[in-house]
Amino acid sequence: MEQFILEVESVAKSYDTGAGKLQVLRDVSMKVCRGDWCCIFGASGSGKTTLLNILGTLERPDSGTVRIDGQDVSGFSRREAARFRGKRIGFVFQAYHLLPELTVIENVAVAAGAAGLADGGVRERAAKLLDKMGLSSRLDHLPSQLSGGEQQRVAIARALINNPDIILADEPTGNLDSSTGEGILDLLTSLRTERPGLTIVMITHNRDLASRADRLVELSDGKVAVSQSRAQA
Repeated sequence: MEQFILEVESVAKSYDTGAGKLQVLRDVSMKVCRGDWCCIFGASGSGKTTLLNILGTLERPDSGTVRIDGQDVSGFSRREAARFRGKRIGFVFQAYHLLPELTVIENVAVAAGAAGLADGGVRERAAKLLDKMGLSSRLDHLPSQLSGGEQQRVAIARALINNPDIILADEPTGNLDSSTGEGILDLLTSLRTERPGLTIVMITHNRDLASRADRLVELSDGKVAVSQSRAQA
C-alpha cells in the first residue's frame, strides 16, 4: 500500500495586485509517496513557486487542504508553521540564500538553531554533512569565496542539518552551468540512497531534469495539466 507523505486537495491561491485579483493556483490536487522524487514542472508564471511555498507552510492556501504525513498543515498559524517546517522540511533555493557574514559551517549550523534544535553536537553534524558534500576544506570560508556549485552544496547541507522528511528545492540548478548542475542532481540522487524515505519535491522549467523524477506534476495556468509516475511516462 502506498504511503503518501504529501497530499494536496483542491488548493487555490490568489493575490490582490491592486488592479484586481490574480488567480495563481486553481483547484490543484496531487499526492507524493514517501521516498519519491517529485518534479513540479511548468513555464514561468504557471504557479510552481507558489505551490512549493504552500507545501512548505511558507504560505497558506485560500482554500483546499495540504496534509503532510496525515497532518493538515494548511491552517497552521505562523508560529505553528515555523516550528513544523523547522523540524520536518528542508529548503534549497536557486539563489542559495547563504548568510554572507557567516562561514560555511556557521551557515549550516545556524539552521539547527533557528529551528530550536541546536545542541552541543550541531557543529559536528554540520562538519560531517559538509564533508559528504566534498567541502571539508571550506568550513571556515565565507560564501563569497565559493563557486556557485559549492554554495549550492552548502545550501543542501543546511537543508539536511535537522534530518527533515522532505526537501523542497526551488530550481536548485537554475544558476549553475550544465555540468555543475548535473553534479547537484547526482548529489540529490545519492541522498535518497543514504537516507531511505527522504522525499524530494523539486520545481523546474527544464523538461530534461523533470524526466529524472519518480513523479512529474505539470502545471499550466495554475492547474495540474499532467500528473504521472515514471512508470506511466
